[in-house]
Amino acid sequence: MMKDIRLIALDLDGTLLDGEKRLSSRNRRALECCIRHGIHIVPATGRPSAGIPGPIRALSGIRYGILTNGARVEDMVDHIVIGEEMIGWELAHEILSLLSRYPVAYDPYIDGRGKMEARFRDHLDQYGLPPVMQQLVRGTRDEVQDELAYVREKKRPVEKINVFVPDQKLRESLWERLKAYKELMVTSSLPYNLEVNIRSATKGMGLYKLAGYLGLGMEQTMAFGDGSNDVSMIQAAGIGVAMANGIDELKELADHITASNEEDGVAVAIEHFLGPLD
Repeated sequence: MMKDIRLIALDLDGTLLDGEKRLSSRNRRALECCIRHGIHIVPATGRPSAGIPGPIRALSGIRYGILTNGARVEDMVDHIVIGEEMIGWELAHEILSLLSRYPVAYDPYIDGRGKMEARFRDHLDQYGLPPVMQQLVRGTRDEVQDELAYVREKKRPVEKINVFVPDQKLRESLWERLKAYKELMVTSSLPYNLEVNIRSATKGMGLYKLAGYLGLGMEQTMAFGDGSNDVSMIQAAGIGVAMANGIDELKELADHITASNEEDGVAVAIEHFLGPLD
């Protein structure tokens, strides 16, 4: 089933990467094949640029990123910001103050890096993170003594606030509490986290911006995801693909459901829609 797809946007965790955060050889070959045929392969992730794994960044042709859930759309090679949608520092400070009243870990993303206190970073096992995620978090956060003071003193806009919540009842309660801020968008990419962005920052809007920048129609885009932060992107893309391991809401909205992230679902769908590209 050949389609004129020129851009493929890919969520990472739970989608392109397996449970150990690895890029499988089959998925890698599918991406390399797409790149050889002039298709833009775009990480579309809640992570900042620094959090994109080396094996993905090393693929020749990976240039653009939809980062921190669409808060930043960037040419990662020439370091050109194509679009930004940020939380003002005053509102970010207010949200961090709220979160400080609960037994959760939290960190704001500023200038492409998470800022995290040692009391969180050194005890991530207490917040529900498996070892592979603990390693990822420690490698992508800068230690600060006091996050609230850092935001107040730097007065820098915030891309995203990440929250790690080990207790599911508390997670649901916090989700509802944060949703009361009408200017914010609250999503999740993992069963133990919440991700807080300004409402205008979504992966779907990031995809619109990047497609426009590249002179592409939305019908020429394809997107993959598994979590609530992928909903807007799956709806926006010409072909929206949900992973078999994805949330029910996403699968109901998707144009296609592929195999799970443990079964090379990205490669399976690329082969289905684009046919043999070699």
